[in-house]
Amino acid sequence: MAADAEIEDGAATRKGPPKLFIIIGAAAIVVLLAGAGLYFFLSSSSAPAETVAEGALPEGAVNTGHTFIFNLPPMIVNLKDDAEPKSSFMKLTVALEVANQEMMLEIQPRMAKVVDAFQVYLRELRRSDLEGSAGVYRLKEELLRRVNVAIYPSRVESVLFKEILVQ
Repeated sequence: MAADAEIEDGAATRKGPPKLFIIIGAAAIVVLLAGAGLYFFLSSSSAPAETVAEGALPEGAVNTGHTFIFNLPPMIVNLKDDAEPKSSFMKLTVALEVANQEMMLEIQPRMAKVVDAFQVYLRELRRSDLEGSAGVYRLKEELLRRVNVAIYPSRVESVLFKEILVQ
């Protein structure tokens, strides 16, 4: 009987690896997975940033990190309105958002075409065309379309209004 008890005790200890080895193995796997996740997270968010010298940007351009902002000079236009004898004016300050510095340098020589396209369009506007958020949205979309036509094959991501004043 004593021999049977020893065999049962030996069989109990040989059933599988001790709990300590299982816990250590699981902890090692968790640490490895966390390290791999952290590596992929840090490597994807810290893409090599383009180093830009201050003198390399065109005048009126701003680097915002992921995009570049090109500030256009303020434009003052007379709004068309045949029904009202008193004339209306609009002062508009616009910034153009582009994807990278190369695009900024490509479109800078064509800025005269952009301002001309804007002026031609803005002079045909009526005061009623600018009423409400829908009017401002239409203005923004039309300016974006016109700037992209003027600088083709380059492309502007967005037109940003800095100031809109209708008087």
